[in-house]
Amino acid sequence: MSDVEVLTARDVPLGGPRAMTVRRTLPQRARTLIGAWCFVDHYGPDDVTDTGGMDVAPHPHTGLQTVSWLFSGEIEHRDSLGTHAMVRPGELNLMTGGLGIAHSEVSTPATTLLHGVQLWVALPERHRLTARDFQHYAPEPVQLADGAGLRVFLGALAGATSPVHTFTPLLGAELLLAPGATVTLTVDPSFEHGLLVDQGEVTLAETPLKQAELGYAPPGAPTLTLTNHTDAPARTVLLGGPPFGEEIVMWWNFIGRSHEDIAQARADWMTGDRFGDVTGYDGESLPAPELPNMPLKPRGNRR
Repeated sequence: MSDVEVLTARDVPLGGPRAMTVRRTLPQRARTLIGAWCFVDHYGPDDVTDTGGMDVAPHPHTGLQTVSWLFSGEIEHRDSLGTHAMVRPGELNLMTGGLGIAHSEVSTPATTLLHGVQLWVALPERHRLTARDFQHYAPEPVQLADGAGLRVFLGALAGATSPVHTFTPLLGAELLLAPGATVTLTVDPSFEHGLLVDQGEVTLAETPLKQAELGYAPPGAPTLTLTNHTDAPARTVLLGGPPFGEEIVMWWNFIGRSHEDIAQARADWMTGDRFGDVTGYDGESLPAPELPNMPLKPRGNRR
């Protein structure tokens, strides 16, 4: 009997007044984290002539790393480090917020179909206030047996290793499965894993997953078996890491450990210079929403 838990997505507007809709599978009431992965947004394919594409004004982050991964389209990234970079299909952009960073994200005029994932990683307490940083990496594709292939953008899998630095052990990989393909992957049994289905339908450890669903596999198994039973190609994103072991408070674009952490970050964004300036964006920064009337409480995973 499979231990895989199926997490379904909810639609969420992203990016203020010019919002685009994303499908969010993490966090949710049933599960806050998979390893240190704490946020999974999945969007597209969107025809930007209909949707307007992505236009997210400068906004702040604390206590996390953002992981941008595209399947199609192109996004212009600017941040308060002075970084001006493009997010392109098959190329990782990883930004470290730590003590505080601000950035903007805008799909480029060359984009016709916008399609990808935006992921967050919670920083452990000892590194939560680390300096801001930005890393870029274009992993080589790896062909596996039986019509499967992958790109490893974080961690290591199937003999491929990413050089990108993270503050906890992590796995992040895009996996492609040809029609009828099955692949068994050797994984770290201390990791818990999440498999997001972007395209098609697959089974994870015999549990069927539909498009936009996230399958959660607990630690303990040394292998994961994925199968595409359909006659069309399937694309998935595999995430993993050891159970995080810390409770977090996640509100708006901030991660802390207490209500006071979040309130201070919000105040600093609205009135201070903690996050720096984003140059080159045509428009105003996003204002922070009002804090809820009730104190924000830390959350971890139910054990």
